[in-house]
Amino acid sequence: VQLVESGGGLVQPGGSLRLSCVGSGFTFSRSNMGWARRTPGKGLEWVAAIHSDGGTYRANSVKGRFTMSRDNAKNSVYLQMNNLKPEDTAVYYCATREGDLEYYGQGTQVTVSS
Repeated sequence: VQLVESGGGLVQPGGSLRLSCVGSGFTFSRSNMGWARRTPGKGLEWVAAIHSDGGTYRANSVKGRFTMSRDNAKNSVYLQMNNLKPEDTAVYYCATREGDLEYYGQGTQVTVSS
């Protein structure tokens, strides 16, 4: 299983970013996918998830601002982040579960600062 994230960067408060994740080594279309973020003070926080049937979940902290989507033809998931806040600053990880194991990508840094 391999997950590769991209799209992070530095953005001003109120700005937008779109994260992408490409998965390989597993049956992507049948897998539930998620985005998590890690900050030094809060540890790992689950931000959003999308099931194989398209159903989605978002944490209360990002509802109305973040949207997760998937494109099974491209083995990809996306996290559209709008109205970013300084507290969204974190390393964002794409994740999936195969059996009893969870897999994470290498992460992409998102920094929200003026």
